[in-house]
Amino acid sequence: MADPLGFRPAPGEIPESPGVYKFRDQRGRVIYVGKAKSLRQRLNQYFADFASLHPRTQMMLTTAAGVEWTVVGTEVEALQLEYSWIKEYDPRFNIKYRDDKSYPYLAVTMSDEYPRVMVMRGAKRKGTRYFGPYSHAWAIRDTVDTLLRVFPVRTCSAGVFKRSGQIGRPCLLGYIGKCSAPCVKRVSAEEHRRLAEDFCDFMAGQTSRFAGRLEAEMKQAAREEEFERAARLRDDLRALERAIEKQAVVLGDGTDCDVIALAEDQLEAAVQVFYVRGGRVRGQRGWVLDKIEEVTAAGLVEQFLGQVYADSPAGAEAVNAGIPREILVPELPPDPATMTEWLAGRRGGPVSLRVPRRGDKKALLETVARNAGQSLALHKTRRASDLTTRSKALSEIQEALELDDAPLRIECYDVSNLQGTHVVASMVVFEDGLVRKSEYRRFAIKGTGGTDDISSIHEVITRRFRRYLAEREKTGELDTLGDPDPDEEQDQGLPAERDGLDATKKFAYPPNLVVVDGGPLQADAAARALAELGIDDVAVCGLAKRLEEVWRPGEEYPIILPRSSEGLYLLQRVRDEAHRFAITYHRQKRGKAATSSALDDVPGLGPARRQALLKHFGSVRKLTAATVEEIAAVPGIGPRLAATVSAALGSHQAPGTNQAGEPHEGS
Repeated sequence: MADPLGFRPAPGEIPESPGVYKFRDQRGRVIYVGKAKSLRQRLNQYFADFASLHPRTQMMLTTAAGVEWTVVGTEVEALQLEYSWIKEYDPRFNIKYRDDKSYPYLAVTMSDEYPRVMVMRGAKRKGTRYFGPYSHAWAIRDTVDTLLRVFPVRTCSAGVFKRSGQIGRPCLLGYIGKCSAPCVKRVSAEEHRRLAEDFCDFMAGQTSRFAGRLEAEMKQAAREEEFERAARLRDDLRALERAIEKQAVVLGDGTDCDVIALAEDQLEAAVQVFYVRGGRVRGQRGWVLDKIEEVTAAGLVEQFLGQVYADSPAGAEAVNAGIPREILVPELPPDPATMTEWLAGRRGGPVSLRVPRRGDKKALLETVARNAGQSLALHKTRRASDLTTRSKALSEIQEALELDDAPLRIECYDVSNLQGTHVVASMVVFEDGLVRKSEYRRFAIKGTGGTDDISSIHEVITRRFRRYLAEREKTGELDTLGDPDPDEEQDQGLPAERDGLDATKKFAYPPNLVVVDGGPLQADAAARALAELGIDDVAVCGLAKRLEEVWRPGEEYPIILPRSSEGLYLLQRVRDEAHRFAITYHRQKRGKAATSSALDDVPGLGPARRQALLKHFGSVRKLTAATVEEIAAVPGIGPRLAATVSAALGSHQAPGTNQAGEPHEGS
């Protein structure tokens, strides 16, 4: 690992101007690009206190071999240069947004002599108007087929167009009235271009103008008794209405805006955008990303706006098809003024960047957020359920840990506590890369030294495998476990096993790999517990949350798996599931402890009478200060029970307090 102090710039060498900086590795590759209002202040933060940096920033610095910077005039210029460098160098430590699918667009090639309507994917071309994106290509074709009756624009390829012109006969669409047939000069280039412009205006949201014009022409034709023309205009009007109805109105004021929402967890995030034009949702698009560093929602919004709108058309084209006048986001970026100025420069007009607080726009943002959550869940499900991906993940873990076989069964353990109280642990099981919730287990830590993660991990591993060994000795079955300890609780919905009640239920097979949530100390504790029991055929590793490092027992240095590794992703899922399971159990135990009181142990005092006493006195403290006569006056409480309650509460007083619960004098 490189020492960051080895390439730290000399004092006073870094300018205080705004600019963009690049970190390079030993081979000269750019690994990180960032911007700053003050280069000196920002870069000094990297070298001031290494221990206080985020773990991924520490990893970036130890990977880097040098830093360089470029001074610019304004913060907006810094923003522009940063995004252009990210696109050019594709640095490994910068967050990258990936399309969760390839979205099709409806495109009109306005730069051609005879504009063409078509479905397009991929990079956008200059001089082409884009609408969408749409979820499916068939949705575009369905819309176009409806609109060609009213706007008969060319849809054929260049080859078909040229061939029809050579033979002097249009294609089928020309014969059925869904193309104006410019190939055979039925309309001039200027007339065809006006049709294409009307088509674009309609797609851009100017629907009422065309519907009103067709209705007026239809009525005029009827008055002039041109009934065939009136019938044709009526059918055209109905076609327009069908096209309009396919897109529901979500904002009644006819707003043009992009609505952006996020869904995230510790490892990944999903972004969804709804494109609203003329108050209607015209398209939808989604991205997913791996979190390379710890970043807030505001930081994700800033990076998303820069990376996505940097590829959008600029200037006059942006006004029509790229960046809208209003962008709704869940959180404002850290520097909204600079981002707004940059967006306005890209658009060639004013841009409003804001968080909706109420009304239809807030409701729409919540809808987009739900879509983002579903997109993230679907992405994780697909990644986890794919057989090829799971096989690759297990193979990568086998290779990284130098195992003889792929770890088809993985058990992961995590400890949860609050300042040493209510210490619990969880065990989750993954088989062939998939969860086995029926074999999850939860442990209440009961050891005297179990107030820290190290001793707790040792206790849990010891208890789990001691029972495995006892059952193997008792039954001769190598791969079973006996009945749970009294303190060992089952997952919700799973009945606890008891001696002789359910001999057919097996606790688990012994795992190929034990994963503990933690670093080298936790891994060593688990390995020590197994060694004390004489078990030497179960591999152990720890996964540290901070740097996502994989630690093997007794090793001085961790194993660093690539951030895009499927093996690391599987280990993270296993670790996060164990953490979730432990936290859930810990909260349940805390909740039970918080609702218990001294009245629970009073003999003869049931739930109804406890409730009556608490309702009458208001609290246990006031009840403790009450006399026997006052307690007996509560309906349902007699003198004998009142004396029992008073005596029981007196025995629960804290040292140094009187019956009223107040400190004694001098205490």
